[in-house]
Amino acid sequence: MSGRRHRTLVVDETTVYGWTVRHRHGDGQPCREILTLHRDGLRTRIVFRDGEGRYSGGGGYGAHSGGVGDRRHHLNLHEPGVVRAFVDEAVRRGLLPLDGELDGWELFTAVVLSRAAGATPEAPPGSPPGP
Repeated sequence: MSGRRHRTLVVDETTVYGWTVRHRHGDGQPCREILTLHRDGLRTRIVFRDGEGRYSGGGGYGAHSGGVGDRRHHLNLHEPGVVRAFVDEAVRRGLLPLDGELDGWELFTAVVLSRAAGATPEAPPGSPPGP
């Protein structure tokens, strides 16, 4: 999948974001994955820089374009559900709308937890208690 592909995320009837994912490196900076959100003329860049125990793109085990993670968790920035989780978390924290840059690692753990909670099925009514 092209890192330059412009996609659309519809949050609700009045909130629509355009988004792209790119891998950048050079200029003496560590590798980084950049999730860019476009809305109402504002451009918000959610940046993930390689660092101790963290990887972005091709920098770690199982890494790929759009892949970011730490030693225990991995997210794919090309997945619309992951992008939606970042948007929801940034809005919840009052960080969006923003014309500027956010540190993606500040949002990473909350997004991992929200994705895990969404993937955990509820017990059907009448089920016996767990183990």
